[in-house]
Amino acid sequence: MSWQITEEKDHNAIVKGRCCFHRSPTTEAAAWSENMDTLLTNQAGLEAFRTFLKSEFSEENVEFWLACEDFKKTESAEKIASKAKMIYSEFIEADAPKEINIDFSTRDLISKNITEPTLKCFDEAQKLIYSLMAKDSFPRFLKSEIYKKLVNSKQVGNNKKWLPFL
Repeated sequence: MSWQITEEKDHNAIVKGRCCFHRSPTTEAAAWSENMDTLLTNQAGLEAFRTFLKSEFSEENVEFWLACEDFKKTESAEKIASKAKMIYSEFIEADAPKEINIDFSTRDLISKNITEPTLKCFDEAQKLIYSLMAKDSFPRFLKSEIYKKLVNSKQVGNNKKWLPFL
């Protein structure tokens, strides 16, 4: 097996003198299909998924999930309260601008606990939304033209780089 070492300065380059496995953009985009966590933790994957969700008028799901991830990292009690109220008014309360689709009991529990929020106050709703995206939106995303075009365009771009005669 021979290793190709280049001195390019872009994100696809293998650093000279180091041997490592590197994920090309094609492999990276294809890897998003492994599971939703792989997709959500990759900036380009997340942006592609958001674009897809916007096309389906359901981007509030990923926005809520991201807001919850950010919320869980909050350290000061004052910020916990203000962020919780913002998430509640944006995603949870009836007729919220980006109201998410959760069951009554989960919504009711959050409504009762919002006056004294904890870092776990949105956990149940976040799990429900994650599950909804994983079972519904994510499989459709993988079949979408947005995803297919991204994988194909990255493949073509990658082939041209390594095979200049194409």
